[in-house]
Amino acid sequence: MDFLDLLAHPIRLRIVHAMGGGRLLTTSQLCARVPEASKATVYRHIDLLADAGILEVAEERRVRGAVQRHYRLRQDRAVIGPDVARTLTPEDHRRAFATAMAALLAEFSAYLDRDGADPVADQVGYRQHALWLSPAELEELIGGLRAAIAPKLANEPSPERSQYLLSPIHFPVEGPQSIPERPATEGEQETDT
Repeated sequence: MDFLDLLAHPIRLRIVHAMGGGRLLTTSQLCARVPEASKATVYRHIDLLADAGILEVAEERRVRGAVQRHYRLRQDRAVIGPDVARTLTPEDHRRAFATAMAALLAEFSAYLDRDGADPVADQVGYRQHALWLSPAELEELIGGLRAAIAPKLANEPSPERSQYLLSPIHFPVEGPQSIPERPATEGEQETDT
């Protein structure tokens, strides 16, 4: 299975999300994060991610005669880097985007189904903004977002922290526009003499 196929699956993507922030989780804890899938399905996806080196066994414990594994995410292996991205076809991008949106919708539905979910108190946001940006302005915006987000990726779980899913998405919806000449106003009209 190629790397894109491995990560471009809604359940595997949700497992990767759940493991973020240096968490150590068991298969049972991961099953609880993906309640709409059977335990056998979640176990199969965990095995695929572990076989590919995206998840690794951080520790093993004996619990009632069985071995309980705690998994850790290998963050360096859980991304599609620029080298791979350059090789993707438009159809690959379409499939990866659809998977990301399906996982995002499932995560949001799971959040809303939780007891005590309060979108206002939790400062849930899903705004979209249409911006006109030059290539330099886009680079500046992306750099600013990375500068704001990157330090927070190292945050570990703690009693005062909730895990948030942040999904910056940007793509051009329209190409550069030629600006039409504006019509002259009455006081600016040229005269022929």
